[in-house]
Amino acid sequence: MTLLVTIAFGVLFFACILASIALHELGHMVPAKRFGVRVPKFFVGFGPTAWSVVRGETEYGFKWIPLGGYVRLMGMYPPSGPRTRLARLAELAEGARAAEWAEVLPSDVADERLFYQKRTWQKLIVMAGGPLMNVLIAFLLFWAVIGIHGYAQPQPIVGRVQECIIREDRANAACTPADPKSPAYLAGLATGDRVVSFNGVAIGSYEQLVDLIRANLDRPATLVVDRGTQRLTLPTVNTVIDGVPDKLDPSRRIPAGWLGITPAVVLAHGGPDEVVRQMWTMSVQSAVALVQFPVKVFNVVADLVTGKPRDVYGPMSIVGATVAAGEIAANEDLSVGDRAALFGSLLASLNLFLAVFNFIPLPPLDGGHIAGALYEAARRQVARWRGRPDPGPVDTAKMLPVAYAVAGFLILSGLALIVADIISPIRIF
Repeated sequence: MTLLVTIAFGVLFFACILASIALHELGHMVPAKRFGVRVPKFFVGFGPTAWSVVRGETEYGFKWIPLGGYVRLMGMYPPSGPRTRLARLAELAEGARAAEWAEVLPSDVADERLFYQKRTWQKLIVMAGGPLMNVLIAFLLFWAVIGIHGYAQPQPIVGRVQECIIREDRANAACTPADPKSPAYLAGLATGDRVVSFNGVAIGSYEQLVDLIRANLDRPATLVVDRGTQRLTLPTVNTVIDGVPDKLDPSRRIPAGWLGITPAVVLAHGGPDEVVRQMWTMSVQSAVALVQFPVKVFNVVADLVTGKPRDVYGPMSIVGATVAAGEIAANEDLSVGDRAALFGSLLASLNLFLAVFNFIPLPPLDGGHIAGALYEAARRQVARWRGRPDPGPVDTAKMLPVAYAVAGFLILSGLALIVADIISPIRIF
């Protein structure tokens, strides 16, 4: 029964991913059509066509490889100008331009229905529409989870005191007589204590307390706590320097001050402001992870070859995310509400990551087209300032060799992660 539930909800999650992809492409198509761009194709998936239907001038359908999607906008590449050395070396780009222009109708040019003919602000809206749709999906899902179910909010209240200092590289987590006592234990902190101040600084949140402890390194620390009806000033102790997870890259441990407490956690509810705050933090973390993406993919492959367990903070493919969603739904140790919240949060996180990913300023990603439109606008503005004629649209076809290289890397990385997720999946529970 558990296996059937895992499979069923895994399939449901995969269907939700495909729906997110379709909505992403819809975010491109709707403004494109609104601005008059001819849109001949709208597909979810790649490869041979599984099913399609023509409505108006657009063919809608599904491809057999459900690992993405695309909307085709006519006129992405302007007409070829004078052949330069770069153009002669970029025969693939010229071939792609020729293939597109073989389908351009005279009416497309006359009626300005080609993408390159549109104004900069229109291009920006069209290309940003896809990832912004993913941001909207993530916002609505997170809002539902945070507003209805709630989110785990650590409190400046001691939930547990770690008795001793155990270094991160030790397999045995139990304290031994030889282990030094933790600063929290030496200070006399007890479960249920509410931390009122740290070195004279009033504490308003657990996050603030963590920042103060980390910045304190191995210097003296004096805590004031509320214990029941009493307010106590605890003995001064020195925090210790230990390896703690980096806030922006949890897979990396950094030296920082450490006290030795685990906070009490409550289920809090929040509105749009809390959703935006959490989404911003996750977006920054995603950006940091994307900078390290090539290295992380290499590490996944290396761990797979050497038989090491997967890093829980490492990248995973759509297959891995689908399996994780199925495992969440089938985990009977969680309540139905907790499972629904985790399922929705995972889908929201994936949409937010896709949005950040697509804003990378490299073709063929949306960010590459956005960067091209901004460069085109800047070039025209400089020409106006200098009293020179309009230099015309940027020849984006010249960037196709870069697009092919990026696409090739993403395909190889995706295949590597899919294999890793099948052979050595990340274990959430």
